Amino acid sequence: MDIAGKVAIVTGGGGGIGRAIAQALVAGGAQVVVADLDAAAADSAAAGLDGAVAASGDVSDPDVIAGLLALAESSFGPVDLYFANAGIAGGVGLDLAESEWDATLDVNLRAHIRAAKLLMPGWLERGEGYFISTASAAGLLTQVGSAAYSVSKHAAVGFAEWLSITYGDKGIRVSCLCPMGVNTKLLYEGEESGDPLGRAATAAVVAAGRVLEPAECAEVVLAAVAAEQFLILPHEGVLEMYRQKGADYDRWIRGMRRYQAAVFAGLD
Repeated sequence: MDIAGKVAIVTGGGGGIGRAIAQALVAGGAQVVVADLDAAAADSAAAGLDGAVAASGDVSDPDVIAGLLALAESSFGPVDLYFANAGIAGGVGLDLAESEWDATLDVNLRAHIRAAKLLMPGWLERGEGYFISTASAAGLLTQVGSAAYSVSKHAAVGFAEWLSITYGDKGIRVSCLCPMGVNTKLLYEGEESGDPLGRAATAAVVAAGRVLEPAECAEVVLAAVAAEQFLILPHEGVLEMYRQKGADYDRWIRGMRRYQAAVFAGLD
């Protein structure tokens, strides 16, 4: 899809990957609603971008999503691209409160589902639309230390696949972004938690490959959107890891156990 002249919403747009995507979209001629839970961050990200407006709210809330769609339409026109980019790390380990599981699944998965439900009728009527899901390499592989993050990102990949299969022949395009480490606040939350599992979660990602800058990731994302490519892998090594997983699942699990042990040993 050529983004010039298109209208986009970017959730989690106040910082990190989302902010970089919003900047790249505007540079490419799109008009953007920059949405973030942090109103000040959204305002800061939209400031100075010609053709961008800011909005704040919990983008897992259907009413907030509906408000974003209405804001986009009143400001620029009907939404062409929706970047479901907002995400949270969630707690680590298995012993999480139900509320922690709910929060992680709400933001990392159900927000995508709820947005798609609101977008799809209009897109199907127009015969065009583009849904871009930010998942993670953890959604193809796994995440040492963090059960909630890993599970929610696997589910996000699955939902994006389903959307593409179900609506791809009706003009709806879908991409799924699965990076490893990107230099954002989210990457270092585990390290800063003080919890050994949280520290391991960050260390495992940092050790697995080069940590990209958000602008590098956004450049790959926009190139994939132009090519209408489903799986977006800013870290090329993820594809080989994914192939190894599929080729011999048990061997891959054993290898991940060894990697986990090495990560924890490195924390001592």
